[in-house]
Amino acid sequence: MLTRIWRSSKWELILIVLGSSLISTVIAAVGTFYAEAVLPPGDWRSAAAAAFVLVNIAIGYWAAQRIQRRIDALHFAIKQAVNGNLAVRIPEDSARSFAPVYRDFNEMAAKLEERLQLLQRMGEEQVMREAASNEAAVLEERKRLARDLHDTVSQQLFAIHVSASSLPKLLEINRERAEEVMRQLIEMSNSAQRQMRGLIAQLRPLELEGRSLREALEKWFPDYCRQNGLQGELRWDIDSPLSEAKEHQLFLIIQEAMANIVKHAEAQRVQLHATETERQYAVTLQDDGAGFRTDQVKAGSYGLTTMRERAQKLGGDTEIISKTGSGTRIRVTIPKYGNEERETHG
Repeated sequence: MLTRIWRSSKWELILIVLGSSLISTVIAAVGTFYAEAVLPPGDWRSAAAAAFVLVNIAIGYWAAQRIQRRIDALHFAIKQAVNGNLAVRIPEDSARSFAPVYRDFNEMAAKLEERLQLLQRMGEEQVMREAASNEAAVLEERKRLARDLHDTVSQQLFAIHVSASSLPKLLEINRERAEEVMRQLIEMSNSAQRQMRGLIAQLRPLELEGRSLREALEKWFPDYCRQNGLQGELRWDIDSPLSEAKEHQLFLIIQEAMANIVKHAEAQRVQLHATETERQYAVTLQDDGAGFRTDQVKAGSYGLTTMRERAQKLGGDTEIISKTGSGTRIRVTIPKYGNEERETHG
């Protein structure tokens, strides 16, 4: 019973009030005893009342600060959790009367952290399963492309080779016929070029094959910017190893964001910055384009839904900040729990 009273904030306040009243009464009584001998009756009564009020104010201020510090500690921990730091904990022995509240908060944060880790692992496993299931389809697609190359471009290249080989003799024997063959060669080469472009358009990029995300971006990002008339700046400040699933999803998100910039932004410059903190990875894309009003974007527009879904597979989120005439900033955050090394090599 006494332990329960001692740890209850309600009883703590009652005890503080009773204690302050008792102390004030004692001080007033002692002051009155000594003041009666040296002060007139009206003065010592005023002095006793003033002492009583001052003591109560001082004790009340001390009690309020004591409780406010505990509330501030809880508020700070809640803000940390909202910002993604679910590893935050409040020492339960720092305040006896708030210990049950602190304990409940710590248990809630621990359960949320555990569930987010589970969701992230499940998301990564899903990504890897999808990648594995796609391998057979990719192999079949490569076989189809090989057949198409053989049946179209390869045959035309062979015909071009045969016709070109006969040109030297034709130029000596029949110049008009040679000119006709040259026109045919031009037509066949144009046809082969069109067919090759069509086949290339069907291929999906394989930039990550055999490379880390950083290596892939260092090659792909400058090329993509140059091909689309953009001035690109890449900064990579991630030292921790990324799991294959994270690299795969982040690369696809960056590709989607860059495609949106080329299609809609009318930008001249784009900055790509990858960084990390103790709790998360972050990839930020900033352009100087036309921007847009985020409150007027329809669901699914600008590929934003796709980017968010990819980030959410890994327990992360995508933030878009844009203003008409001021460019767009896309920030993707993926939480980490200190186990990237195990995930990468496990």
